[in-house]
Amino acid sequence: MKLLTALFAIVGSGSYVSASTFTYSMLLTGPNESPANASPATAFSIVTFDDVANTMRVQINFSGLLGTTTASHIHCCTTAAGTGTAGVATQLPSFTGFPLGVTSGTFDNTFDLTLASSWNPAFISANGGTPATAEAALLAGVGAGRVYLNIHSTAFPGGEIRAFLVPEPATWGLVGLALVGLFGLKRRISA
Repeated sequence: MKLLTALFAIVGSGSYVSASTFTYSMLLTGPNESPANASPATAFSIVTFDDVANTMRVQINFSGLLGTTTASHIHCCTTAAGTGTAGVATQLPSFTGFPLGVTSGTFDNTFDLTLASSWNPAFISANGGTPATAEAALLAGVGAGRVYLNIHSTAFPGGEIRAFLVPEPATWGLVGLALVGLFGLKRRISA
């Protein structure tokens, strides 16, 4: 038991780059939209929050849209995890610098969440009235599985592709590998 406790302490301390950085990866698709659609488009996105620096980095690589892009942003918070729709939490009508009028492209920008300009004013008002309280509400929604990113297009004005933010699998992979190693070691010691 002491070995297991020590292993979790080691894996837990080494599995994060920083205790303040949280990474979410997702595959955006048409069937994930609400209502679902048959768009062949896909996007891979990584969203990284740093709750000490108060930043959010959004990286998106998308292709195959049936219409040209009109907007992309993050919505928060649905009433149930992984389903439903919600209002826009981030910039309107779209992330600053997001490629508009195209069917494929890339986007990479880091937002300062202490600035009101990073937010939808209505989201700030509905969540305490400051960028700090908006950030806290967004992070709580992410933790509850009630936040999604989507890309809107001329073919699907309500959203052509989307996905809910889910934790980066690397952390769980490290824990799994450590457990496999632990049980293998225990078998060799017991034999």
